Amino acid sequence: MPRTITVKGIGKVSTKPDLVVLSLEMVSKDKEYDKAMDSAAEQLAQLNECLAAIGFEKESVKTANFNVDTTYENYKDKQGNYKRVFSEYVCCHNLKLSFDFDMKKLSQALGAVVKCLAHPALNIEFTVKDATAVNEELLREATVNAKRKAELLCEASGVKLGQLLTIDYNWGELNIYSDTRYDMDECLLAAPEMGPRPIDIEPDDIEVRDTATFVWEIE
Repeated sequence: MPRTITVKGIGKVSTKPDLVVLSLEMVSKDKEYDKAMDSAAEQLAQLNECLAAIGFEKESVKTANFNVDTTYENYKDKQGNYKRVFSEYVCCHNLKLSFDFDMKKLSQALGAVVKCLAHPALNIEFTVKDATAVNEELLREATVNAKRKAELLCEASGVKLGQLLTIDYNWGELNIYSDTRYDMDECLLAAPEMGPRPIDIEPDDIEVRDTATFVWEIE
C-alpha cells in the first residue's frame, strides 16, 4: 500500500465590489384571488414606470420569487370549539435590480423606488459582476497553498512528494458579498424637501475563502 500525504489547501481572495443589488419585496392582499393578482400586476407596473423614469430598462427588474398563499383566522364558536376560517389571499413578489456600482445611480434608484405607490421593502447589497473569476482564483490559491504545504512537510520529513492521487472539493455556492450594509429610512428618501442625495461611500472589500483536500503519494 503506497504511503500518502493529505493536505487541505486554503484559498483566500479579496476583491472590490463592482455591482449593486437591490432586493425588493412587494405584497398584495385581498379576499378575492383575482383582485390580489391584479394588485400585484399593478404594483409591478408602477415600479417599472418609476425606474424607467430614471433610465432603467423594463427588463432590468428580475423576479427572484413569486408566491401566492392563503391566510386563515381562528375563532371560537358558541360551543367553545375553535374554528378556522379563510381570511385572504397574499401575493408576495420578490424582485432584484442589479447595476454597476455607482452611488449617484443607487441614490436615484432608491428615490424612485420609495416614491413608487407600491412601497416595496428594500435591501441593498454590494457584490461582483464576475463571480466565476473569483471562484476560479480561489481554486488556484487553494491548489498552490496545498502543494506548498505538502512540499514543506515532505522536505522536513526527508521524503519526496510523488504523484497527485485525489482531489476532494465541495462545490457549494459561495457568499460573494461585501459586509457593508447601506440603510436609509424610507421617510427620509421620500421627503420632497430632501430628495435622494448620493453619499460617496466605499464598500468594504469582499473577503472570501474556500478549501480543497489533496492527496499525494510519497515516493
